[in-house]
Amino acid sequence: MKNEMDSKFILSIFEKIRENGEKKGDGYFLGGITAFSDYDGYTIFMEDQQVKLRFGFHNQYHFDYEKDEHMQQFEKKLNAIANDY
Repeated sequence: MKNEMDSKFILSIFEKIRENGEKKGDGYFLGGITAFSDYDGYTIFMEDQQVKLRFGFHNQYHFDYEKDEHMQQFEKKLNAIANDY
């Protein structure tokens, strides 16, 4: 399954999690999503228990998940964060 997601949307969700989320280790947690970046900040990560998103330089991103329903649940969480914060 090919995932199409707007880069601005991904970055805005990451920022909302950082601004409104609970600090946990090197990242932040909000709405069931953990968000963190690598040491230089060029690559960001957002994940829940079943889906991992890596977003990097030149707006390239990759999702890692086993089942389509896991991805659908992840997208619902991202949309909830977008709407609630």
